[in-house]
Amino acid sequence: MKARVLILCTGNSARSQMAEGLLRHDAGDRFDVESAGTHPSRVRPEAIAVMREVGIDIAGHRSKPVDEFAGQQFDYVLTVCDNARESCPIYPGHANRLHHRFDDPAAVEGDEEQRLAAFRRVRDEIRDYLRGFPPASQATRKP
Repeated sequence: MKARVLILCTGNSARSQMAEGLLRHDAGDRFDVESAGTHPSRVRPEAIAVMREVGIDIAGHRSKPVDEFAGQQFDYVLTVCDNARESCPIYPGHANRLHHRFDDPAAVEGDEEQRLAAFRRVRDEIRDYLRGFPPASQATRKP
């Protein structure tokens, strides 16, 4: 049985969407992955574009409210921004609540290439982090 993972961010528009796509693509045989936002908006076109560059299509993803997953059990709840960590609801039955802060690429101003460069950098940082997911200290922790 796959471990269930919920990835949370504020808008569920960039970081959590990229993390969902990456974890599903790179380790989907081990994890059932979802993402949501504390204040969902829309999936950023820049996130879709930079994920497509690495062969992952998230164009069909939608920004989901965290309430959509109320009452569900998760093995891991991963927050990828400080705001989501502070306002993350409690999920009964989940074994591990993890946090790793990534810069918000949507906050970068500039021309299209500068914005895409920020999304690429964050995408790559997320992928590097997820290659070691879950951290060894959390992999054996019991609720």
